[in-house]
Amino acid sequence: MHLGIDDDELSSCVSCGLCLPHCPTFRVSGEEVLSPRGRISAMRAVQWEGIEPGADFLESMETCVQCRGCETACPSGVPFGHLMESTRTALATSRRITPKWQRLGFSVLGRHRLLLVGSSVLAVLQRLRLVPARFGLGRIPLRRGAALTGTGTDVWLFTGCVMDAWQRGTHRATTEVLAAAGVTWQVPGSGGDCCGALHSHAGLSDAARRLAERVMASMPGDAPVLVNSAGCGAALKDYGHLLDDDAARRFSARVRDVHEFLEPFADRLVARRPLGPVIVQDPCHLRHVQRAHLPVRSLLSRVATVVELSDDGLCCGAGGAYSALQPELAGEIRTRKAASIERAAAASGARRVASANPGCAMHLASLGFEVAHPMDLIAEAIR
Repeated sequence: MHLGIDDDELSSCVSCGLCLPHCPTFRVSGEEVLSPRGRISAMRAVQWEGIEPGADFLESMETCVQCRGCETACPSGVPFGHLMESTRTALATSRRITPKWQRLGFSVLGRHRLLLVGSSVLAVLQRLRLVPARFGLGRIPLRRGAALTGTGTDVWLFTGCVMDAWQRGTHRATTEVLAAAGVTWQVPGSGGDCCGALHSHAGLSDAARRLAERVMASMPGDAPVLVNSAGCGAALKDYGHLLDDDAARRFSARVRDVHEFLEPFADRLVARRPLGPVIVQDPCHLRHVQRAHLPVRSLLSRVATVVELSDDGLCCGAGGAYSALQPELAGEIRTRKAASIERAAAASGARRVASANPGCAMHLASLGFEVAHPMDLIAEAIR
């Protein structure tokens, strides 16, 4: 079976093992097959040696969080994210992974009205204690307030699917910070409601490409596209690779994480109510994929004392839909992150955690941590 992987990319791994300490599934399992090196070895066996992908291979691929922490650690620049997405695409196309019920769930993300209704129903079920705690969901809001409206044309503010359904208040906080920086914004038109990140992770590349085309059409022109969800930002910045055309590459070049964009305006953010110590938890797709985690600190330091974790950016286990699809592994990974947060809190006295991704925030909040998006915290301090 050919996995659709570029052979040069597949051969770029030299099996040095420097990625191992940075892989969350290897850290909790100690199993080579659940490491980047082990997974690449398995991919080579299937693509180069013609070995039929069996149950062990499927488990190895499906249990990857796709945090891409291995890419940051790799001295050879192995594009592990591309290897994994190509592999999952081949497996999903041959119906070996991503069963019908998962495909149905992912299809809802591109139907925003249906998603909003479904989210409200899920919020009610959660309050009736009918949603298993092992899924790691934070508290889903029953009310989300009015949808955003624009104030000008300086930037586009991508609102997304789950982010808008579950954390619309963070979008409002983001607009407060933009206004304080003197920046106007507009919201995407029809079709700009799902970036396709979860579809790419699940191997549903055709669906991801359709959503990408819609998103690009919803935000025409040359204005920067701001994103306050780390996972969505990473996906939008990768449209050039996903669609492989010049229009997509031009669009991706316009995409900025909101902290990345606002960093030059930091001196305009005046803290009226300083927040004290705040622990910063880096979402993997901000730190390891976008490499845009430092601007979070630049902005937060205007209103709070930044407290670092000692785990070198190790994944929290949320991984988009990973915490729902692999709850046991996700829980073990989260336990390590929780211990790191507790150490930082004990040393600093901090009680709040800043995380710039909705999945990470909800995954950690389900353990009782007080987690907020950096935009929420900055808006609170300058309000």
